[in-house]
Amino acid sequence: MTPIHLLLGSLLAVSPIPQAGIAAPASPQPVPAPVTATPVFDEDPPPRLSLPTESDRALWQKPGFRFGLGLVYGRFYGIGGPPDYQLIGPTIRGGLRLDEAWSLMGSLQYLYATGAAGAKGLRFAGTIEPTWHATSHLSLAAGIGFGGIVEQGSSRPNPDPQPGTLDTSYTFPDASHPLSTCNGVGVAGLLRAQWLFVMGPRSSTGLALQFDGQWTACVDDTGRVEPDTATAIVRRQWWPHLGGSLTWEIQWR
Repeated sequence: MTPIHLLLGSLLAVSPIPQAGIAAPASPQPVPAPVTATPVFDEDPPPRLSLPTESDRALWQKPGFRFGLGLVYGRFYGIGGPPDYQLIGPTIRGGLRLDEAWSLMGSLQYLYATGAAGAKGLRFAGTIEPTWHATSHLSLAAGIGFGGIVEQGSSRPNPDPQPGTLDTSYTFPDASHPLSTCNGVGVAGLLRAQWLFVMGPRSSTGLALQFDGQWTACVDDTGRVEPDTATAIVRRQWWPHLGGSLTWEIQWR
């Protein structure tokens, strides 16, 4: 054999011969990293309303200042002659929660009053009210203070004795014939039952049923004076009233 044939035989013995039908293994491909979606947050998420918690209710049983605003609707019934009134207007309440069972509150009312014979005016009252908290919602109170009536006018007849016939002040024995207008102040008292719902750590709302009593000293100035003492000659008449009212109130702490 020639040297060329020997060289070709050596090369064929060293080089591998690929078998038919078998492909050479492919090189491994890099695995792509998983794509994580970025969450999208709304700038203004919808509000979520929640009921008051036990901690909110517990805060309302702690000592501290209380302040309330309310709307009153009620009736006033005259006893023995004074006119009846329909009442509506605002009330302001404030005071201190002393402990879980007791509060010391006060209230002011300014109510627009209308009645028979064209009577209209203002009924006002201010009372101090020791309050017992029977439950976390129910409170009972009794109050005493002052109350008054300021009438702007009516079509009631003016009872005798007439102002021009008096030489000294006169007090009517009763109110069976009421004065044509009443302007005066007297003693007022009340009994109240209130049911409050806690709305949150700072506010609550509810309804109150109240029974009122008032004894008003109506004073009618005759415009004349006593000749000896130069004191004003007036006519006085006491008006007793009983009534009731319903109040819706919002209270803060």
